[in-house]
Amino acid sequence: MAAAAGRNLMRRRIFFLFAQAALAVALFVATILHSAIADRERAFPTGAIRIGVDASYPPFAVDEDGALRGLDIDLAAAIAREIGMPAQFRNIGFYSLYDALISGEVDALVSSLPIDAARADDVRYTSDYFNNGLVLVSAADSPSLDIENLAGQRISFEYASSADSLLRGWSASSSELQRMPYELPTYALDALRLGHADAALTDNLTYRFYQRQHSQWASASQFITHDPYAIAVRRDNHDAWQLIEAALGQLRAGGELARLSALWI
Repeated sequence: MAAAAGRNLMRRRIFFLFAQAALAVALFVATILHSAIADRERAFPTGAIRIGVDASYPPFAVDEDGALRGLDIDLAAAIAREIGMPAQFRNIGFYSLYDALISGEVDALVSSLPIDAARADDVRYTSDYFNNGLVLVSAADSPSLDIENLAGQRISFEYASSADSLLRGWSASSSELQRMPYELPTYALDALRLGHADAALTDNLTYRFYQRQHSQWASASQFITHDPYAIAVRRDNHDAWQLIEAALGQLRAGGELARLSALWI
């Protein structure tokens, strides 16, 4: 009898300890959820994430008879889902985007924005979600090229572009570099694909679209410059920036950002 009573007492104690642990976990989760809800409410007091976008720049954003489509649209919607709030889009002209953000008309700008250091007093940017820097492109079966071994190589590029400016600097240090200017960056890539040039220097977006149009052409590329596109949030709304940055990180880690980029670009 004494042994049975001891076992019952031990069971009650174990049950009590488990109940206390479960209550502690429940309180911890409730605290975290309450904190997250409070953060969302402070960050987005209207109950939705108001997204400013200039829907005139495909494939990032385009207005098709009132329906917004593009990488920026899908990315903003995915971020809103991660945060747990609806997204409301405002189609705004490019030159009015920052005014709309700073005045509080929108909570964030998801509009293929380059990071602008001159706006650091008013705006905080997230980590980048696309790099539209210059890429050095060559045929996949050609010897690997980089800026250290371009002497004697024929480099095609768009005249009067950022690639042109960069190549002028390279030419100054390597007189054997053969510059081949073209009217359009796609013409520069044509020259490479058809064997008239050894490499082409163009922005990443142009190169990726060109690849899609010429899927049978095997090529290789490497970034030469970094031109990041990021999301902009008003500097005084730290909660909004923190939630959006965390959601973007989740999308990046889970592969969703890469999937959306491959879908549109």
